[in-house]
Amino acid sequence: MEHSIFIHILSMLVIAIVAIALLRRMGLPAILAYLLTGVVSGPSGFHWFTQLQMQSVAELGVVLLMFTLGLEFSVPRLWAMRRTVFGLGSAQMIVTALVAGGIAMLVGQNLVAAVVIGSAIALSSTAIVLKLLNEQNWLRRRHGELSVSVLLFQDLAVVPLLILMPLLANDGTQMSFNAIAWGLLTGILAFLGLMSFGKWILPRIFDEVARSRSNELFVLSTLVVALVTGAFTQWLGLSMALGAFIAGMLLGESQYRRQLEADIRPFRDLLMGLFFISIGMLLDFNLVMQYWWQVILILVSVVLAKAMIIYGLLKLVGENGKIALSTAISLAQVGEFSFVLLALAVNYQLLETEVSTVLVAVAVISMSIAPWLIRHSIDIAKKLTGGHKKPQNEPLEVNLPINDESDFVLILGYGRVGQTIARFLKTEAVPYIVMDLDPTRVTEARAAGENIYFGDACRMALLKKMGIRQASLVVVTFCEPRQSEECLAVARKLAPEVKILVRTRDDANLHELKEAGATQVIPESLEGSLMLVSQVLFKCGVPLTRIIKRLESERRNHYQYLHGFFSGTETDFTLDLLHAVSLANGASAVGKTVADIPWQTLDVELRAVRRRGEEMDPPPADWILRRNDILMLVGKPRSIEKAEEYLLQG
Repeated sequence: MEHSIFIHILSMLVIAIVAIALLRRMGLPAILAYLLTGVVSGPSGFHWFTQLQMQSVAELGVVLLMFTLGLEFSVPRLWAMRRTVFGLGSAQMIVTALVAGGIAMLVGQNLVAAVVIGSAIALSSTAIVLKLLNEQNWLRRRHGELSVSVLLFQDLAVVPLLILMPLLANDGTQMSFNAIAWGLLTGILAFLGLMSFGKWILPRIFDEVARSRSNELFVLSTLVVALVTGAFTQWLGLSMALGAFIAGMLLGESQYRRQLEADIRPFRDLLMGLFFISIGMLLDFNLVMQYWWQVILILVSVVLAKAMIIYGLLKLVGENGKIALSTAISLAQVGEFSFVLLALAVNYQLLETEVSTVLVAVAVISMSIAPWLIRHSIDIAKKLTGGHKKPQNEPLEVNLPINDESDFVLILGYGRVGQTIARFLKTEAVPYIVMDLDPTRVTEARAAGENIYFGDACRMALLKKMGIRQASLVVVTFCEPRQSEECLAVARKLAPEVKILVRTRDDANLHELKEAGATQVIPESLEGSLMLVSQVLFKCGVPLTRIIKRLESERRNHYQYLHGFFSGTETDFTLDLLHAVSLANGASAVGKTVADIPWQTLDVELRAVRRRGEEMDPPPADWILRRNDILMLVGKPRSIEKAEEYLLQG
């Protein structure tokens, strides 16, 4: 028996490999290959597994899928796009769910089933849309930004839906408002409790795990935390997937996020595939063939209705017709989290098997045609809208003061490279202005007195307000090639004579950037190699003039000696955090000298102190700290948090 199960699992994996290879050649997503594998392995195919085994696999897949979503969830990104996320996103979800749920009730479904159906149809595929928008270089375009905003809210909306599912199961025909309100309150309290646990206890646990320097222990601890939090929320009468999502959020906000992503990445796609295989097993092909005309009718209705609703909402807020229509076409499909809701609805007996099977078939087909629709969304929008209207001016994120200075450096992007350039410019008293799209980083830098503004460097109106035409030099520091190319094109159009330096990780896009107008392209990894080579040659006795000549020759010849190597795995290192602490009136550190603060115990470094616009770098040991001093601290996030608490509260 055990040998037979092993053969079945092995056969299922072989089918998955073949299906993925074939569908990828056809340009279709891997999700469809997993669903097809489930169909072949389930009751409609060879019937290798029982219904109980399918449900167990499906539940585990949901838990792991929600955990990976929580790990990748970005609060700063959500806050940066809050207007469109909570405005457009909530409107799309509510209107679509009401329309779909209302139609479901008209055709004979009860209120509970209508809620499930409306919620499932309102969701779109985050994985497919983001992947294709990125491939088409459309993420920075207006319709790409709108699509991402809606998808972000849909991912958030999954959380209350996970809370709602077990509550609906408690009363199959009538929904008690008090029960739902109590369940939502329980979910919020559980969320707050787990967040407190994640802030005060979880970091200490992972500090100890990290000190062991064992990857196996790190991954195992992560999975245990996910399952324990899932069991806790299930004990409260909520969904286990909700606990896994919160666990992923807690770990995603910690200093170990990069390490967790690196460790879990090899398993992530496989675990998601496991869930979609289980969904495919629940798809009964006999029922699909029996209700084939209903499947086609519902498919056409869903795609058209979702597109019309999104288009109408965008036109209502004044968006250009072409942008509104291309956004609507991109989001017209049913998403992967619809499978999550349908699987839970079947497990909780909220939906009949026939209804669930029809909806799963609709979702599968809609996701199959989604790649073609997204790739041709702009062309379709141009044909339907006439293609002659000029897009309206896009709203600016911030009100930037018009810059009338001249002979300054404009730094676009304030990550590690941008901050390093700014520090050296400050040392040489060269004026500079910075633009960055990370709200947390901008807030931190402005608190430290940096001349930085929040905004998208690819927006023409924003660059014009920043005074790009008066700049003596523009430095583009983005690590994303597509973003650099788009920013470079806009900057060159506005300021044809300005010098533009572009930083890249390597020289893969060197020729394209040069043709787009870059004065000089600096490949980071290759320049680092040249600096190391220069040191090696100098230590070996090669004359300095010969070394400089050799390096310049390499740059002119586009780094020809720095290609054709054996590739290896790149290591991702976690960097220290730079944080500004302002000493308010009554802060514990006011009146103390720098030497009085136990910096070594706090495990942070005092980089500089800014007072009345002047910076002391580094301050002497007898420097007395005063009210309104801004302290620049360097250290790990956890240490920075403890140091700030000590400086302010003692």
